[in-house]
Amino acid sequence: MKTLRAYLSTLLITALIITSLPVAAAPTTDHSMDLVSTQSVLAEDNAGADRERINAILARADVQDQLLKQGVDLDEVDARVAALSDAEAQQMAEQLEMMPAGAGGGVIGALFAVFIILLITDILGLTDVYPFTR
Repeated sequence: MKTLRAYLSTLLITALIITSLPVAAAPTTDHSMDLVSTQSVLAEDNAGADRERINAILARADVQDQLLKQGVDLDEVDARVAALSDAEAQQMAEQLEMMPAGAGGGVIGALFAVFIILLITDILGLTDVYPFTR
């Protein structure tokens, strides 16, 4: 029994060493095996978010009407947006957000804030703007 145990343990140790050698000696030049940094993942995620913002703005009916009036094919616009690099998509999304038609609701937010402030002051009795607060 001892000889069988010694033989099997020697055989198993040898098999484990032989099978692990090719893995340990394998070259690591394959770039798909590199570590992924947080910045690269966030950059890819931001690029996808930028493309979604561009597509959301371009999907609006008023934007599509203006593009059609100017003779631009909508399929060509979609193809060009898909062909943008990540940096170009980020730059275009920022420019579209700064434009009045693509603004992210800054005017609406300001009007809503004024409404809320007047509503609160009217409820507190400091102003008399809304008749439904009495």
